[in-house]
This record gives sequence, structure tokens and C-alpha cells, in this order.
Amino acid sequence: MKTIILNQRKERDELLSRPYLTRRINQDTEMLLDSHLIKLITGPRRVGKSTQALLMLRDRNFAYLNFDSQQLLDAWDANLVMRMLDDVYSGYEYLLLDEVQNLDAWDLWVSELYRQGKNLVITGSNAKMLSSEMATALTGKYLKVEMLPFSLEEFFDWNKLDLRMLNPEQQADASALMDDYMRNGGYPEVVASRQLTRTYLDTLFDSIVWKDVAKRHNVRNVTDLNDLALYLVSNFCNPLSASELTDELGFSSVNTTKKYMDYLHEPYLFYYLPRYNNKLKIMKKAPRKVYVVDNGFVAAKAFSLSDNLGRLLENQVFVELLRNGYDPDRTMFYYRSRNDKEVDFVLRKGTHIDQLVQVCYDLSSPKTEKREVDSLTECAEELNCSNLVIVTNNEERTIEKDGLRIEVMPMSKWIVPLAQQ
Repeated sequence: MKTIILNQRKERDELLSRPYLTRRINQDTEMLLDSHLIKLITGPRRVGKSTQALLMLRDRNFAYLNFDSQQLLDAWDANLVMRMLDDVYSGYEYLLLDEVQNLDAWDLWVSELYRQGKNLVITGSNAKMLSSEMATALTGKYLKVEMLPFSLEEFFDWNKLDLRMLNPEQQADASALMDDYMRNGGYPEVVASRQLTRTYLDTLFDSIVWKDVAKRHNVRNVTDLNDLALYLVSNFCNPLSASELTDELGFSSVNTTKKYMDYLHEPYLFYYLPRYNNKLKIMKKAPRKVYVVDNGFVAAKAFSLSDNLGRLLENQVFVELLRNGYDPDRTMFYYRSRNDKEVDFVLRKGTHIDQLVQVCYDLSSPKTEKREVDSLTECAEELNCSNLVIVTNNEERTIEKDGLRIEVMPMSKWIVPLAQQ
């Protein structure tokens, strides 16, 4: 066991020696570390959770255990591990547990460490396991930091541009970067090596489906699970119901489809946005719109020959809303009016609807403008909301219609006030 921990210490030190981009997170890291509550860093695989934990602890004395190691899991002995940590990391102040959900009954062990006064930072990549287990054994004992792939702002940071302070000479480069980000996403491993995007994300997608989902849940019919994942990524931003998917894919039952959809959400791969309705029963029955955590997965896996620029922009808007704390089922929905007009995002604060957001890549055609504005204003009237925005690729203006004022904003400018909320 001591050899395993020593080898992991070498791994930790090698990781700490690398240069990294400082991520923009909403929480103050000093305040987080000063708290004796457990620091939970969660999100999809390969988005930089471990890196963020290491950067938070870089100047502190901390011990490290990586549970993505089968060697550690096979040799697991909790008491022996703690003795060896004291030996290898003399006087450590913090304990970093990386991908801790791979350890059986991890929540009970972590709860015990917390009672012993250990200052813990833990990372994990499974939404359901973390939320359910943290909510039982560890209720009220943790602070959560949720991480996603690089935001557009972070992508600009990586490319040495400030999205908030672009001068005229940088506009051409900025437009190219925004298009690149919309098409290829923000996974840290590929932002500096775009030629690897499709190969890397193709492999990562398959690994999530086969390792994080099929293996964890002992799925027997992995072909059906994989077919569903490919169908969802190819039909992102579309409203889909479990019964429609069951018929389309020839699955055995609607319950199996629902179960597989839940499984594919657990590793933060897909999200499902409900249709807004004041009556919960009606809302639960309506089709949900499907979004994927990163646009790069669309480029890597979708079986579509078209660019889908409108849907790519909509998916990007969804992920940015997610990044800024909006939660499907609670504060973020889509809506369809009585006349079947649709608005992409209904944002709720408390009990009232705060804003309606429509997404349209190119609003320059009068016919397109009329369609989008009519949909937005009709939904605004039914929902009694006057805070209206249309997010575009690069257009900026104001539209007045039926006494309502609609702000048309390019994605690059819409993000900035969103981040300041």
C-alpha cells in the first residue's frame, strides 16, 4: 500500500509541475478551503476537476488519493491507507480524494473522515451517485463546485484574448474563435489541438457510454444503450419523449428507454429540458428537449451531414445557462404556446418568470425575424414576461413589437452580463 501511495504522490507532483489555465469559477477558492465543510468538485469526465482541485491546493500541504487506480481499489484497506498517508504526507492539512465514487461505500468512509476532522476535497463524475449519496450520509456537510468544459470566456483566455475587451483589430480573430468554439466545444484536452478534437471526443464519448454507464449499471444490451446515445447526440435540441424513442429505436419497453436516458445523464453527458407548465402532471408528460454537455460531441459522433449552426448555438446557450446556475426542472424550461409557438428558454427566479431567451443563428431574413419575434411575443404574453432576448451569432439591435422591447444580442455579448448575475 505504501508503494501505491508513493507512486500516486509522484503522479500528484508531476501534475502540479504542469502549466494550467486558471479556470473561472463562481466560488472564492480561499473561502472554500478555509471552510471545514467537504469541498465537492463535480462534473463530466476530463473537464479539469482534478486540475482545479490541485490548483486550489497547490500552496497547501495536502495528501492525495486517486481512485481511478484499480491497484488502489484492489488493495483497499481503509485503516492501512490512513496510516500510510500519515507516513507519506507528514502533517498534511487537506486530503484530496480524486474520482472517489469508484470506491464501494465511499460516502460512509468520507463521512467517517469528516467526523474525524479531516479537511476534505473530493472529485467525482457521476451526478446521481454524488447527489443521492451526498444527500444522505453527508447532508449539510459539503459545498459543491460544479465544473463543465471551458466556457467561451475561458476559451478566449486560453487564446490570449479577453472576450470583454476586444479592440477592432481583434474582431476577425475573435469571430474565428467563436465559430471554432461553437463547432468544436471546450474540452480542455483539445482546445490547443483542434486537429485531435473528433478523435479524442469520439473515444471519450464511447468511454463514458461503455465504462461510466454500461459497466457501472451492468447493462446487458449495450448495443441498445449505444444506439440511444448516438440518436440523442444526433437529435440534440429536439423535443423527444421516451415513448417516441422506444418506437423509433425498436426498444423492448418505455421503462427501459427511460432508464437508459437517466443512465446517460448521470455522467453529465446529456441533459433533458422540460416544457414549462403550471401543472406539474402536464409538464411531466410533455416531451423534453435534449442537450449535450459539449458541442464537440456533436462534431465527433452525430450522424448528420448539415452544419446545424442554429442548434449548435442553442446548445451553447443551454450550457452557458447551466454554467451560471440555471437548473432544468427548477429554473430553466422551454415553452410552447397554445398556438404551438415555441420559445427556447424560460428562466425562472423564485416563483416568477424572469426572462425569455430565444436563439437564432441568423436573424437577417425578414421572414426569419417575423417567425422568431412572433413566437417570442406570443409566449411572452401567455407567460406575462417582458424581459425578452434573442441570442444570435453576431447581430445586435433592438426590436419593438406589440409594446414589447426585444434585445437582440450576439452570443459574445450575451455571455458577459450573464456571468455578472
